[in-house]
Amino acid sequence: MVLSSIFQQGVSIEYYIVLSSVLFIIGVVGVLTRRNAIILLMCIELMLNAVNLLLVAFSTYFGKADAQIFVFFIMVVAAAEATVGLSILILAYRTLRTTDVGIFNKLKG
Repeated sequence: MVLSSIFQQGVSIEYYIVLSSVLFIIGVVGVLTRRNAIILLMCIELMLNAVNLLLVAFSTYFGKADAQIFVFFIMVVAAAEATVGLSILILAYRTLRTTDVGIFNKLKG
């Protein structure tokens, strides 16, 4: 009975805020604590997706599609960032044989 009433009324905006906050915090903790470059890129993507989720939730809540268009452009930039970041990471791995970001200062000319 409770589940059917939740589905009929829709999900409250507070749930989206909490979920987005948790995802963003997980991403920040991952960026601050991990040293692996692949994990860092994944955590940055997680933070971007948390912001996108919140933008879409607020856009739907207020009934305007402006934020959803903005989310589309954020996703395009995130895809380009992941492509460029992974290609740089592959080239660095070929040179150094590690993905530890602490050792990347050896790449200085």
